[in-house]
Amino acid sequence: MLQQFFQNKVTEAGCDEAGRGCYAGPVFAATVILPNHFFHPLLNDSKQVKEKDRNELRWYIEQNALAYAVSRVDNNEIDKINILKASFKAMHKALDNLKLKPELLLIDGNRFLQYKKIKHHCIVKGDSKFAPIAAASILAKTYRDEFMQTLHHEFPMYGWDKNKGYGTLQHRKAIEQFGLNKYHRKSFNIVPQQIELFLKNN
Repeated sequence: MLQQFFQNKVTEAGCDEAGRGCYAGPVFAATVILPNHFFHPLLNDSKQVKEKDRNELRWYIEQNALAYAVSRVDNNEIDKINILKASFKAMHKALDNLKLKPELLLIDGNRFLQYKKIKHHCIVKGDSKFAPIAAASILAKTYRDEFMQTLHHEFPMYGWDKNKGYGTLQHRKAIEQFGLNKYHRKSFNIVPQQIELFLKNN
């Protein structure tokens, strides 16, 4: 059972990201401020929710949240600054676009880079404990999945409509056959060893 709030004295915003462990595509982040009365029986960590239900929740969250924002950092930036910093940057960008100013941030995970002078709490598995973080996880996940669907049309051989850029067997085999493209995260060391040896020797 999700807790509605971490505390009830100041305005809270939940923050979460999606796509941190992917081989390709951006990392997305979302932040959400929920009203006191907010409830949906399906709300949970996005990884525990079926795709159809996630899409229903996205609509419900966007209709009922006091404020929300979603942002992304692309694979080129990820390669430049690393995925952890890129995840923090995506969260900061989402917070920049939030129309209400929260006084406390609830961050999914165990690390965060301070945003302005706003206090924050890092909560491990927070997306399965607190409603604002769960809502942020739903938005980050659905927006990223939708974005990967558009990239799939450009490079259908990688199966991003199904694997969303994660390192599934299908995706790894496609990389072996077709190599990397402009949306892959080159810093993730995902080039198959035999291809890497060929590139070094030629």
